[in-house]
Amino acid sequence: MRLSQLMLIPVLALAGTAAHADGLADLKAALERLQEPVPLKASLDSNVWRRNGEGKDADETSGQAVVAIEDGQRGMQLSYSREMLAKLDAEAMNVARNPNAKTPTLNAAREFSPTDLRPMISAASSLSHMLEKTSFLAEKADVYQGKPARLLTFAQGIDALSDRDRKYVKEFDGRLHVWIGADGTPLASRVTQNVYGRAFIVVTFEAKNEESSVYALSGNRLVAIRKESRNTASGAGEKSDFKTVKTLQLQ
Repeated sequence: MRLSQLMLIPVLALAGTAAHADGLADLKAALERLQEPVPLKASLDSNVWRRNGEGKDADETSGQAVVAIEDGQRGMQLSYSREMLAKLDAEAMNVARNPNAKTPTLNAAREFSPTDLRPMISAASSLSHMLEKTSFLAEKADVYQGKPARLLTFAQGIDALSDRDRKYVKEFDGRLHVWIGADGTPLASRVTQNVYGRAFIVVTFEAKNEESSVYALSGNRLVAIRKESRNTASGAGEKSDFKTVKTLQLQ
């Protein structure tokens, strides 16, 4: 074997290692191939918890709601059981009689808007859009649910917030973490945002947002089978804490 060939072997080996280590390219390729609009049927369970205030004066509520989802050629359709509709009707009637009445089921059902559901049943598209407003920071070997994985970390810019929210924000720190498998398929993700700002000159506020997702495949469609969001905010002497957990069960 010639000397030039001997020198070429380790160079090619290093090139192969570098290509395998390019988790960002693997992730983007996976997101492109996992957007196939295969028909999907599932049930979605939404659990909501909210607390306003602190101590003995805190107002705390929780609620749960379930909806069936079908997504196919006719678009996305939601179906409510008769039992669920009865609960929603009863709470709406209670509010009509008493504006201060608790509405735990209605609160949970508000999480069934298209803007909340589409990212779960079309997770590849949602994650792709999220990446557009980030900058890649690092990749490292990690473990997810006991199996080898790669952890990609991205920085979020303040443009991740709406224009309306952005004008009040003085400090913003956002991070996106994505765990991927050997072929780049997303396994899970976590978004963290810390916000500090001022509104109406004298009112300062702080907020912390966290969102964690667990992914699975339905054919060549990436879906989020669990999404947990938590938002805490304080300002003007008030404090609020809001948590939602949505679980998607494929059928």
